[in-house]
Amino acid sequence: MTTMTGAVFLGDRRLALREFPVPEPGYGQVLVRMKASSLCGSDLRAIYRSSNWGTGPEAYQGVIGGHEPCGIIERVGPDVRRFREGDRVIMYHIAGCGLCHDCRGGWMISCSSPERAAYGWQRDGGHADFLLAEERTLVALPDELTYLDGAMVACGGGTAYAACSRANVSGRDVVLVTGLGPVGLGIALLCKAMGARVVGVEAVPERLELAQRLGITDVVSSAEKNVVDVLREKTGGRGFEVAIDGSGNASARHLCLELAREWGRVVFVGEGGTVEFEPSPLLLHKQLALYGSWVCSVPQMENLVEQLVRWKLHLDIMVTHRFALKQVKEAYELFDRGKTGKVAIVWE
Repeated sequence: MTTMTGAVFLGDRRLALREFPVPEPGYGQVLVRMKASSLCGSDLRAIYRSSNWGTGPEAYQGVIGGHEPCGIIERVGPDVRRFREGDRVIMYHIAGCGLCHDCRGGWMISCSSPERAAYGWQRDGGHADFLLAEERTLVALPDELTYLDGAMVACGGGTAYAACSRANVSGRDVVLVTGLGPVGLGIALLCKAMGARVVGVEAVPERLELAQRLGITDVVSSAEKNVVDVLREKTGGRGFEVAIDGSGNASARHLCLELAREWGRVVFVGEGGTVEFEPSPLLLHKQLALYGSWVCSVPQMENLVEQLVRWKLHLDIMVTHRFALKQVKEAYELFDRGKTGKVAIVWE
């Protein structure tokens, strides 16, 4: 095969399928045959819906989309040291320089080098039959996990795990999760696996129903009257040890601060939006720890796949809709409605 099909964003909720040459791996690179490439809310917010991507290094560069890829190595280039043809792999979705302090710690998301490029944003991503990847971005996918599990880990699941880790969630905690979209739902599932009791809040009925089907049974609609009192009563009036916002919504963020108990931990992980609050009563006087959590590191992804096998937890249960690559337009239109779980492109 010398050519492949890939999807590119055109702006204003438009995208197109185009033909591309199948790339040849160079030094330290592998060619990965795609098996699953899921859709991410950040793509909706910053690329799919947008009409102006800007010109900076962080802007979308008109490349093949998709930054949650998982597949099997088709070919390896020179000087590939660890991985081989036939290995099942997840791609960490940022290719950093590999030499700066952040990259050396596995935090390629924070790489400040001009070489930094995100799959699906500044370099070709997973919405194609093949993806050219740097070996340093690969995470081995255990045989016990599916390719869709791997796609979940590649961004959303990894982001959820990093937020849970930042709050040091354990079985001692009652955790409030605001926003049960794909990231929030992942947070809820992981907190439950870590032994915590989880209470979820969501405005969209379809997502409340999905959470309940997946075992997050203690959920509350944010439209419920006196929602703060209803939620506080879940803890006997004492508040939550941990509150994590996966929505980016101002009211949800404020709710986390309101309902965290004294000395509690609050994590903001949902992208976008704003929030205003009075620091003295909501943060200082309650002695809260407030964390911002952005994506994850490569070691955290490796830890997550190990834990998923140990917990016998498949994050692919969050996928409510699967599409072939030729149906990518329909996949984004559905995901854009904000009523689904994860949506993914899959290959047989």
